[in-house]
Parts: sequence; C-alpha cells; structure tokens
Amino acid sequence: MKISAVITLKKDVLDPQGKVIHQTLDGMGFKDISEVRQGKYFEIDVQENDPHKAKEIVEEMCKKLLANLVIENYRIIETK
Repeated sequence: MKISAVITLKKDVLDPQGKVIHQTLDGMGFKDISEVRQGKYFEIDVQENDPHKAKEIVEEMCKKLLANLVIENYRIIETK
C-alpha cells in the first residue's frame, strides 16, 4: 500500500527557500502570490494491506526520521 507524507515547516519558522521561490515567481510576472512555503513529499510503499496500520507505520517514520518535529509538521495521505 502506498502512503504519502507531506512535511512542511511550521508557520512561525522562517522559510528562506520559499521566499526565494516567491521572489523568482514575482520576477517572472506571477504577481498575485502572497506567500510561498516549500516542503518535502515522500511516497512510501509499505508492505501492509491494512490502511490504518500502514498509516501508523509511516507516522512512526515521520516522527523518528522524516520530519524534524521541532520545526516541521507532517500530514499523511493514503495513496493506494
């Protein structure tokens, strides 16, 4: 079962890469953007058929390795 994890910086954490992307998009003529925040996306194929257990496995991965919980949030999405 494929499970996706989206990891983003917490709102109060500065995002210098997002700021550079925003400035570049503005320079390219995309003027209607108020903010850009960048993050990480993981698609993990777990050898587990129970969706609840598969999500728990990926959540444990996020807590232990994929996300820095001090400055990042994560969201888990079942992708099948």
